[in-house]
Amino acid sequence: MRALPDYKKDEKLAYEYYRLAMEQIGQIAHADDGTGLDPVGRYFKDTALFLLKPDHAYALPERYDTSWLNPVYCAKCMGEQLGRPLSFLAYELLGVTAFKAENRYFDIDMLLEMFLKVYSLFEGAQIPAGEEVRIAICSCILKNLEFTVGSRIAESVDPSYDFALRIIMDSDLSDNSYLEKYGEYVSEDTRRLADFINSLDGEVIDKMADVYTEGYRLGFINTNKDLSKKDTVNIRYHIGFERVVRRAIENFERMGLKSVIYRRAIHSSVRGASYVGFCSDPVNRQMDFDHREDKALFLDEEYVGQRIDAAKSSYEKHRREAALHAGPAVIETFGEEPFMPAQHAESYALSAEQRELDVRLSSELAKLANRYIPGEERSFTIIAFPLPSIGKNFREIFNATIDLNTLDYAKYRDIQQKIICTLEKGAFVEVKGRGENVTDIRVSLCPLKDRMKQTNFENCVADVNIPVGEVFTSPVLKGTDGVLYVSEVYLNGLKFEKLKVVFKDGFVTDYSCANFDREEENRKYIEDNILFHHETLPIGEFAIGTNTTAYAMAKKYGIFSYLPILIAEKTGPHFALGDTCYSRAEDIKVYNPDGREIISRDNEVSAKRLSDNDFRYYECHTDITIPYEELQSIAAVSPDGERFAIIENGRFAVEGSEELNLPLAGL
Repeated sequence: MRALPDYKKDEKLAYEYYRLAMEQIGQIAHADDGTGLDPVGRYFKDTALFLLKPDHAYALPERYDTSWLNPVYCAKCMGEQLGRPLSFLAYELLGVTAFKAENRYFDIDMLLEMFLKVYSLFEGAQIPAGEEVRIAICSCILKNLEFTVGSRIAESVDPSYDFALRIIMDSDLSDNSYLEKYGEYVSEDTRRLADFINSLDGEVIDKMADVYTEGYRLGFINTNKDLSKKDTVNIRYHIGFERVVRRAIENFERMGLKSVIYRRAIHSSVRGASYVGFCSDPVNRQMDFDHREDKALFLDEEYVGQRIDAAKSSYEKHRREAALHAGPAVIETFGEEPFMPAQHAESYALSAEQRELDVRLSSELAKLANRYIPGEERSFTIIAFPLPSIGKNFREIFNATIDLNTLDYAKYRDIQQKIICTLEKGAFVEVKGRGENVTDIRVSLCPLKDRMKQTNFENCVADVNIPVGEVFTSPVLKGTDGVLYVSEVYLNGLKFEKLKVVFKDGFVTDYSCANFDREEENRKYIEDNILFHHETLPIGEFAIGTNTTAYAMAKKYGIFSYLPILIAEKTGPHFALGDTCYSRAEDIKVYNPDGREIISRDNEVSAKRLSDNDFRYYECHTDITIPYEELQSIAAVSPDGERFAIIENGRFAVEGSEELNLPLAGL
């Protein structure tokens, strides 16, 4: 293979590298007709053909079982030592499709360089060892880390990265062919979504966008933060919602904010566990699950050090833009078919040592982000809407969700205040399940010195978390003991059956679920997707959801399994594992609408930040909700044992909260 130019010097050389690299890849693709090739030969021919014409169909579910993207198939054909890194490479190369849409030749060239470097190892008479392939891939990742990390940070705060914004503002949105401009997989469901959004009256679009952007504005007001000091807001959305996003961009402009819109992370070196940025439906959810821990290929001390250094350098370069950034405004979606992944031993998995490194890296990167985009000065908002895949009642469910997102927050504010006053009579709260639900947990509360001026529960109205409907606190960990159980729950798109978590002094001591036949698989599933590689986690939040309208909607249409946490957490009591709701903003005074300060912003873990220079946040916060139908009671219990009912037999029992039971009548 002939030498190629240094594509990093300028855009002209980047395109020249791309052109010459594609010539070489064309030779690999067309060297023969593929007849009689061994698995390695077929792998390079198939992958080269994909690079010549990147197509999302390459990863569709019906092709996945015999695809090089599948680590199981790769390992079967070439052995695990070669199969794993070559499957990693095939998955990494999928990014070419997105980068081609944006004409990002620097990014494309990095991927082509990785492919050609690995291919060159196989040009000799002897097949290289899997470790040689892994090292070759790692060297490319480390070599380009400063660029990939720097680009990711730059596009997250700099509005001049306007690829998606120009699609939204300049396209004819009445013709859904604009969806093809993104370079994302466009499913039939996404096309149906775009067509449906285009069919809505302008008044409906305005209503959807206005509640979303107004919630963002109120988030600053309700936390006493100055939005006028900010210059940009990050919009995250599912493609198909462009009419709503266009109106939101205009609303934000009237607030003095430019919109920053970036794609979900593509390079494995900066990719997280979930999509952050604009995105479409996953091409193949099992494929994404199989590759969720691909960083095990390269995660070591050298990578961690270089990534932190690259992040520092990029934040320093974009110091001004970062300081002016106000935070994210997120449009979530729900309605995808519930997903129960298969666990494959052939997939990369982090070792115990790598898990520790990953936790440390997440913590250090979060500290850096907070230093340059101070948590005490930023806010967010999240709203959710259904996708057509939710079923035949999609239009009705969508309209019901709009109504849900625009409920009278003043009515909930007043009812929730009565619930808070009752909760404050207790030294702890007792939560019990009914029927097969074995929940039995005691939650210790922060003591109040002056109830006229202080409270320990936040009265959550519709600002940053839309829709309205919860009261929450950061519990005292000591004395928070018992069992949390839920028969079925979906967390971050993954299904958990018969999930059971045991607590002692607020920390997880045991856990189980019934997803898989083997106990070890169930425990690993929880460790990977709820504990996020921590040995244990504390309860960072206890809340009581009050949005019985959301519960009734889910019950009527049978969509509990589809609800995002954003809505599900409003449909019953929930417990969040990880950091508190006030993470990195504990010292900012927060007040309820009645003027009282919420003092339970810390717990025994977060308070250590004041004295421990090595203190690290957990960088996770996962809500687990018990639905009303599995709930026997919630009661505040005073120091002398007197009980004050909040919920009895799944219904609200506080005087003045009776209206919350109306949507539950007949269920």
